[in-house]
Amino acid sequence: MNVNSEAAAEQASASSLRMLMTRSRWIEAGRILLTGLVALLFWRQWVPIQILWLAVAIGLYPLVKTGLIDLIRERKVGTEIFVTVATLVAVFGGETVAGAVLMVIILIAEFIADLNMDRARASIKTLIGSVPQVALRRGADGERVVPIEQLRTGDVVLVRAGEKIPVDGSIVGGAASINEAPITGESLPKDKSIGASVFAGTIVASGALDIQTEKVGSDTTFARIIGLVESAEAAQAPVQKLADKVASWLIPVVFVFLIAVYLITGDVRTIVTLLIFTSPAELGLATPLVMIAAIARAARSGILVKGGLYLESLAKVDVMVFDKTGTLTANKPEVVRVVRDARFSEFELLSLAAAADRRSAHPLAKAVVDYATLKQIVVPEPEQYEQVQGRGVIATVSGSAVLVGNAALLRENGVQLIAAIEDSGQTPVHVAIDGQSAGVIFIADTLRPGAREALSKLKATGVKRIVMLTGDNEATARAVAAELGVDEVRANLMPEDKVTAIEELKKQGHRVAMIGDGINDAPALARADVGIAMGGGGTQAALEAADIVLMTDDLSKIVSARAISRRAYRTIQENLFVGVGVVHVLGITAALMGWIGPIEAAFLHLGPDILVFLNSAKLLRVRIDGA
Repeated sequence: MNVNSEAAAEQASASSLRMLMTRSRWIEAGRILLTGLVALLFWRQWVPIQILWLAVAIGLYPLVKTGLIDLIRERKVGTEIFVTVATLVAVFGGETVAGAVLMVIILIAEFIADLNMDRARASIKTLIGSVPQVALRRGADGERVVPIEQLRTGDVVLVRAGEKIPVDGSIVGGAASINEAPITGESLPKDKSIGASVFAGTIVASGALDIQTEKVGSDTTFARIIGLVESAEAAQAPVQKLADKVASWLIPVVFVFLIAVYLITGDVRTIVTLLIFTSPAELGLATPLVMIAAIARAARSGILVKGGLYLESLAKVDVMVFDKTGTLTANKPEVVRVVRDARFSEFELLSLAAAADRRSAHPLAKAVVDYATLKQIVVPEPEQYEQVQGRGVIATVSGSAVLVGNAALLRENGVQLIAAIEDSGQTPVHVAIDGQSAGVIFIADTLRPGAREALSKLKATGVKRIVMLTGDNEATARAVAAELGVDEVRANLMPEDKVTAIEELKKQGHRVAMIGDGINDAPALARADVGIAMGGGGTQAALEAADIVLMTDDLSKIVSARAISRRAYRTIQENLFVGVGVVHVLGITAALMGWIGPIEAAFLHLGPDILVFLNSAKLLRVRIDGA
């Protein structure tokens, strides 16, 4: 990062902090300062105790208000009630200065925690990026800068090098290299030209583009990503719900414990000290900030996580189930081998087969045409053409009758097949010319780049089984599985069969993640503990189809998501250890032994709060292996 970008980042951070300091927060800061100042003046015997009581009442007001609202609406005794009781016990138990100082320190800790929580939420947009609020629109009256909200579908906007694209749309003029990191997490720019789609929030690294507007504002992919990430906090992880439950029943238990201690010791000072160390504040801080930071970190990497619930589930997954076509394979069939009869040349075979297939939209037909084009073979226009559903095509090309399709097509037309019809899971496309078998074109779907490495890395993170589900034939499925190192294969499946397979694995006690294309595999994605959609092929639909969405068809993103989720879960465990172990156990022990008093306890209590925050926030920046 250069000096200018560092300065910009610092300026953005300072601006963000200023925005978070709202009028109510300034009032809260003033209240804390006033209470602390009065406590100092009373300690110096410069003001009477009545003034101190008034200052304490002013300081306690927001805590009492929040605590009573939680108590009435949610029947929950929260940290606010706890701090209020501790302060009042200290003040009216003869530890007046200690009570005031305790309240001030706890208020400072709560203020910092609340501010940093909001700052972490606000950092999500900063991490991902932002969308320009104006655009240079081209029209009959020339070029004009207009606010984004004035743009309409069909408007053409000009975006130059170094500028962010303000809309979702398609390129109608120019060519450029585009940095799509805000959407996909990929650091290398992509070259795009006329006809290609572009996203709002991405950056034109070089070149210039005329973009026809398709979506603006809240309808853009970028806006939907921001919305999903910002709302993800609502889907609480089980560990977060557990922490909330523990905090809710811990408080009544603590009050019983404190009453018992007071009946035995009669020492108000010890009770106040214990009140500080039995506050469940750390339990409340331990998980939410981690989840916010982890979700923001994932979003920056082109991974959308729809809630902390799914992060924790992904960390615990021990079986990963993959769809084959479009997930483990690229869904881009390619010709891998041509077997021909000696009576026909390869040129003649490919020329006639490609001519017959050129009007077909079938992926296999397209593979044949693309291969002929690659070989620089002339592909004539067919004189007659007929698509036979589930079979192939029948055409007349340059006076010859041509059949291109599966074995059934040739048999139904009385053509005797040559011997080779199956080969290591590759799909055979048979070609007949003038009633004679001319050859077989073998086609295979290409493996997705990096697929084998990604599966290997997932196993290294504790995934016990990799399962592949497909509607393809057994031979093809097993060939792909063998090449990728898949543990289990289930072929010839309908969508409902995939759901059944997921349910069987869950009944065996496994935690299952399903990875698919987000549309065809929607039922299986929904049934798994975690549904992960490959989003590059259909981003908009994928956003709705799964719990986690990869914004590119890159399997290494699954490894990244797994790494982030495991790191987040480990961070929560560390926070709970610090909050419960260090504060509650050591602090209570020290208080019972009489080693520390209320003021020392209040200062010591601030330390774990800061540690929990720093430990959580580091997820935004720290290096994570695999992420």
